[in-house]
Amino acid sequence: MRLSREITLFAIGGVGGLVVDAGIVQLLVGIEDWNPYLARVLSFLLAATFTWWWNRRHTFAARRSNRAAHAEWLHWVGLMSFGAVINYGIYVLLLMNFPMLHRWPAVAAAAGSAVAALVNFSTARGVLFKATKTSS
Repeated sequence: MRLSREITLFAIGGVGGLVVDAGIVQLLVGIEDWNPYLARVLSFLLAATFTWWWNRRHTFAARRSNRAAHAEWLHWVGLMSFGAVINYGIYVLLLMNFPMLHRWPAVAAAAGSAVAALVNFSTARGVLFKATKTSS
């Protein structure tokens, strides 16, 4: 698959992940009155699960990880943790510097997600889904 197509599909999956991430964090903070920092941990795990599913089915469908699904998911979450550190760091930095975002944490989540997407694509493609599938 061409790199540009993979980038496009990764971006589509990323938008889906952002909807899951931002939607869950906003729901937990705005309606359930959760701490915005703890809410983001749960929203990240749910979003990472969605993006793993999307990317293995669509973005990297022509590639393989040579792992069982559960091991692949664990590796995915581990790799996405690099991007998550960047993502969460930006999220916290924005919340600390712009207190109004405590009412709208989805905005801070979106900013963190956008920056981390570059790291996430590189690690997903270059580490986990690096082998191309061959037809037998």
